[in-house]
Amino acid sequence: MKLHSLLACTLAATLMVSCKEDKPKPKVIYNKEKQAAAPKKIDSTQIKVADLPIHLEGTKYLIHPVGDIRIYDDSKSSYGSSRTNSSVSYAISNYNRFEITGYFENIKFQHVDSTALRPLTDKKLQIQTVTYLNTIAEKTKKQILVYALVDSDTNQDGRVDANDIKSLYVSDISGAGFKKLSGDVQELVDWSVIDAQNRIYFRTLEDINKNGAFDKDDVVHYHYADLLSPEWEVKDYAPVDVSQ
Repeated sequence: MKLHSLLACTLAATLMVSCKEDKPKPKVIYNKEKQAAAPKKIDSTQIKVADLPIHLEGTKYLIHPVGDIRIYDDSKSSYGSSRTNSSVSYAISNYNRFEITGYFENIKFQHVDSTALRPLTDKKLQIQTVTYLNTIAEKTKKQILVYALVDSDTNQDGRVDANDIKSLYVSDISGAGFKKLSGDVQELVDWSVIDAQNRIYFRTLEDINKNGAFDKDDVVHYHYADLLSPEWEVKDYAPVDVSQ
């Protein structure tokens, strides 16, 4: 009898730990006083670097991704939230025709006829993708960049990283006019460009029930912006009838 009770207690404790571990971390923390996160003691050296410039075909600008790498005493390095197991890598981004991906914090723009470098922003960001809308440029001569990035520490863990809400931004090819399209505290789901309309469409998810996680009880919002509009004004549309 005692053995049976002991096994039952052990099983119950195991299930409780398992449930606790499986609970997803919230992307948003509400009504919490912001406190300076205690610096973690890491046996490493952080170095700010820039990748070699990227020239987007058909433009007159070079793009220099800028970010941090971390050099560890165990001869490993990381940038963003990842870590490599080989020798130190100084790359912070990858380039595949018309798209730059990675985890970097800023971009320096340089006109091909100049030596001057202009930063995209002075805000703390984690930029994950930069896409050049080449088909819009070929059709309209307007050269636009679209960014998927993190611009705020929404989970209040002291870091701006992939565990926070992702947002959608645009700018022209020089980095000027850098503008947020998605709403504050709304998670970017995806985006697409319709060349026939010269529009960018995108979806965002809003945490309606304020539980800090994005789930079935929350709301998907649908938006578009006219890419030829000087202000890139965002408009809502409703392809789904929520009353049904």
